[in-house]
Amino acid sequence: MAMDLKGKIVQILAPQTGMGKKGQWKKQEFIVETQSQYPKKVCLSAWGDKIDQFNLTVGDTVNVSVELESREYNSRWYTEARAWKVEKSSSGSMAPPVGEEPFIPDSTASDDLPF
Repeated sequence: MAMDLKGKIVQILAPQTGMGKKGQWKKQEFIVETQSQYPKKVCLSAWGDKIDQFNLTVGDTVNVSVELESREYNSRWYTEARAWKVEKSSSGSMAPPVGEEPFIPDSTASDDLPF
């Protein structure tokens, strides 16, 4: 199940490492506080190369694409929210997204609107 979550990074936890069936793994969890009337704190995880790729900093306003996954272990269910994409927002700025140019109206265009 995929979803998007927007908020501010309020905490970054220490990276964790271990060995699994497929070799060594690396995970780092971070806490995002949602921006709503009743803010919620959500613990998300980044795995492997995504940790360095996301380059997260406390205070960043982000839009995170999250994949939810649950696994059973010893008759108990554990759910994890894995971040697979993070887009940083410039707080208060109207800057266009990276790779897009802002729309600048042509001042020489006539105003021939039908209304």
